Amino acid sequence: MHEIWPHWVVAHESAHAAISGDRHRVAPPPAAALWPGRRKKILLLSASAGAGHGRAAGALMEDFSRHPAAGEIAHWDMLQYATGIFRYAYSRGYLNLVKISPGTMGWIYGRTDQPWKNQKLRLAFEKYNAPRFLRAVTSFNPDVIVCTHFTPANLTAFLYDKKKIAAPPAIAITDLDCHAMWLVRSYERYFVALDETRAYLEQLGIQPERITVSGIPVHPAFRQLADKQAARQKLGLAPHLFTVLVCAGGHGIGPIASCIRELRRLESPAQVVAIAGRAEALKNTLDALAAQQGAGARVPLTAVGFTMCMELYMAAADIVITKPGGLTTSEALAAGVPLCIINPLPGQEERNSDHLLEAGAAIRCNNLPTLPHKIQQLINNPDRLAQLAANARAMGRPLAGQTIVRCLLGG
Repeated sequence: MHEIWPHWVVAHESAHAAISGDRHRVAPPPAAALWPGRRKKILLLSASAGAGHGRAAGALMEDFSRHPAAGEIAHWDMLQYATGIFRYAYSRGYLNLVKISPGTMGWIYGRTDQPWKNQKLRLAFEKYNAPRFLRAVTSFNPDVIVCTHFTPANLTAFLYDKKKIAAPPAIAITDLDCHAMWLVRSYERYFVALDETRAYLEQLGIQPERITVSGIPVHPAFRQLADKQAARQKLGLAPHLFTVLVCAGGHGIGPIASCIRELRRLESPAQVVAIAGRAEALKNTLDALAAQQGAGARVPLTAVGFTMCMELYMAAADIVITKPGGLTTSEALAAGVPLCIINPLPGQEERNSDHLLEAGAAIRCNNLPTLPHKIQQLINNPDRLAQLAANARAMGRPLAGQTIVRCLLGG
């Protein structure tokens, strides 16, 4: 069996998903005929509170679709099954709080990070706001459940305890650290990013044999990256110019325009690529900044909106300037690109930042006016930049999704 799946992966590079509303489904792979047992019905559950949870589930969908034991595969955003106020609080409310009062977000993160506390009250609140979700999961009754957000993990664990479904949730934590909200009593397995996170869960009573240090799942395209020059040529960039990638995440959060203005002060020639994600207003601002420069700028800017080719931009970069969200961080590490951390959100992003700095895979800029100085130091010291890149590569886990799928389906 070990030989069948990798061969199938090479032969079929993309899953063909039929998308209907909030449900993403993939038909059984052609290689399923090679699998001796019953094919499994798989449910991937995320929540659109930030973009990372959905991206992690989407990456897992790609890997599950390549496994010959996979039957029907569905990816649901559980917030589409919740009440309007619950959906707003988790989605728009979360984003508004991050933009307007990140300190409040950090306070909430700290106050709720108390293992096993208030679980009954939390479950009652979530059940009240997601009856349609509970009915949908019960009706689907999957053989395998993987949650990339803590709320569907809590609710599906409840359904399993009540014998409403046959499978307890497997939980893929989408930050380097583990917050108490991820903890449930009934689970198939925990998938974590770091050995330290595994050690923490063990101390909280999670069974060691049911914890796997897999990394955070990223798209399979991150396993076969183009070299820097080839990636730059594909993207229409100068192939031999130092390249800075500035990422705003899926929702365009962070002082991206200010970063661009500061990077114009670099002493050495360089090129900047800024990813605005789905933030149209930010994309318009970046387009205006690029137009102001004109031809022959020492630090030209390329503005990009939402893209499905993130692996190509990562491959082209010498360094990534970003807030350290779990998925952007994992993609950079998988590509072996060091990070320059700006404005980490108090709570999970601060913790991600600590891990990255401790591993020597990142630098941090606390004051934007010093940003060109910090980047110029790396340009002037290629050995230090190379060491940061090597540390990032050592920390990266591009096979995370495949590890999770093999753990749950075999092979």
